Amino acid sequence: MARKSEITRTTKETNIAVELDLDGTGNTSICTQVPFFDHMLDAFGRHGLLDLTVRCEGDVEVDAHHTVEDCGIVLGQALNQAIGQKKGIVRYGSSLLPMDETLVMAALDFSGRGGCYWDVPVPAQRVGSFDTELAQEFFIAFAQNAQITLHVRLVTGRNSHHILEAAFKAVARALKEAVAIDPRMADQIPSTKGAL
Repeated sequence: MARKSEITRTTKETNIAVELDLDGTGNTSICTQVPFFDHMLDAFGRHGLLDLTVRCEGDVEVDAHHTVEDCGIVLGQALNQAIGQKKGIVRYGSSLLPMDETLVMAALDFSGRGGCYWDVPVPAQRVGSFDTELAQEFFIAFAQNAQITLHVRLVTGRNSHHILEAAFKAVARALKEAVAIDPRMADQIPSTKGAL
């Protein structure tokens, strides 16, 4: 069964279309009008082996906040739709990802209870034109709408670009692990309650 989704969302602030294939090969096509964020979403798709298309027209003349947060909302909704009933998935995933002097830990659970627990201090306020505090806003929106429990923690690091890129890659690799199908559980929901 194909684990794909297409979600669109239009508000007065953004117009977003996302296509997601959980069983892809990391092919991405990203255009959000926020160059550093495009780079992060490209890395997210490639390291998660997600086929991912994101198109966003937003009020970036104000700033990138609405674009980044709303992309998190729509990508989270796309993940929630694509994962379906969650039968057979591994459910949990984690990654400890190094990037030069930086080390970031990410762990997630398809719990059905969306929450993001972010402990990633970023030294610089900006990387290029990107407001670094928006990374947390993206992951909060993503976790809430995907209905996952997500922990992201900086273990060590100094370079703000490395820290943010390692965070996106670590979450992607944890996600790749969690959505994998365990053939021993192919028709079962991975919960003692029988529901997620």
